[in-house]
Amino acid sequence: MTTPGRGLHGHVLDSLGPAITAGDYPPGSVLRTDELAQRFDVSRSVMREAVRVLESMHLVESRRRVGVTVRPKAEWNVYDPQVIRWRLAGADRPHQLRSLTVLRSAVEPVAAGLAARHATAEQCAELTESAIGMVANSRGHKLEEYLVHDMAFHRVILVASGNEMFARLGDVVAEVLAGRTHHEVMFEDPDPAAVTLHVQVAEAVREGDAARAEKLTREITVGALQELDILAP
Repeated sequence: MTTPGRGLHGHVLDSLGPAITAGDYPPGSVLRTDELAQRFDVSRSVMREAVRVLESMHLVESRRRVGVTVRPKAEWNVYDPQVIRWRLAGADRPHQLRSLTVLRSAVEPVAAGLAARHATAEQCAELTESAIGMVANSRGHKLEEYLVHDMAFHRVILVASGNEMFARLGDVVAEVLAGRTHHEVMFEDPDPAAVTLHVQVAEAVREGDAARAEKLTREITVGALQELDILAP
């Protein structure tokens, strides 16, 4: 199915991107745009647009007289939300989830401590509202509804830190959370202890208690890693 709003080149990307990140086209593989255009039944211009997007992600590079070559994994833009989504949809999911969750554990506790120092009144309100939404949807197998508030909570933490580099990781963290939910790497209902911790983090940020906010957020990320040990070993 073509991704809404992305047209024909989106249809190509939805097939070709996951195939590359899954290793169906190993690094060094040469993709012939004419052959791909024929395979996907699209024009050359559509195929070129899809290739440009893949190039922007550093998944491929175009060379004259050679074609489109798949780049080594070490060169991929692994922070691109679409690349994360494709990798989470493949067989490499457990490794990808663990890698990203370790990244979260390194960044989010520090961000929460900074948020306790720098968050505005509006950001504190958003954080509290998101935590309340998580509590309201934490029972009854409402994981999709819970996810909306969970993503909002962590985005606010990163932005409220006042660090622009942390703030840019909002999409990355959102993809991790969404990937866990959509690929069933979650319990039927969120861990009640984790839900409570989110509420307590919101309180610590509002009260300006940086040490407590950092400590509680570290407990959240440690818990997320422990869940992966059970659900995606």
